[in-house]
Amino acid sequence: MGATTDDPDAIAARLGLVPLPAEGGRYRRTWSGPEDASGRPAGSAILMLLTDDPDGFSALHRLPIDEVWHFYRGDAMELLLLRPDGGDELRRLGDGDGDLVQTVVTAGTWMGARVAPGGTWSLFGTTMAPGFVPADYEGGDADGLARRHPGREALIRALCRPGAPTRMPEDDDR
Repeated sequence: MGATTDDPDAIAARLGLVPLPAEGGRYRRTWSGPEDASGRPAGSAILMLLTDDPDGFSALHRLPIDEVWHFYRGDAMELLLLRPDGGDELRRLGDGDGDLVQTVVTAGTWMGARVAPGGTWSLFGTTMAPGFVPADYEGGDADGLARRHPGREALIRALCRPGAPTRMPEDDDR
């Protein structure tokens, strides 16, 4: 990318990314498969941009369907996973040695992401099959998650927005 497109605002404008309600970051749905009788698409995909801005992270949330994360470009990012079995893990997505370029977050796992310390922006995508519907999104509560995962309390608090909605607006087309 050229110098003018290395600016996160320029990247967002070029890709048509807008703020993602409840979760944070900027996104655009790029694909939605045919809907079943309930209105759920067969699959869905989004582009997403996170930045080092104070509100530029993906807040902790969970989904009832597996989600595949794909790193595209920019700085490495950290993806915190809090599993239903009580375990936790910090995965690093990027293009450096030891980084993942793709990873699967299993259904029911709390997940939140941010640009890795020292970075400015990360561009990635996610894919789900069956596809996302707004009722799938459940935002995290910092206090409750920190009680269950005390070893990750500081990062949990960094990846939660106090007072933010815990549900995605029904008109969201993520």
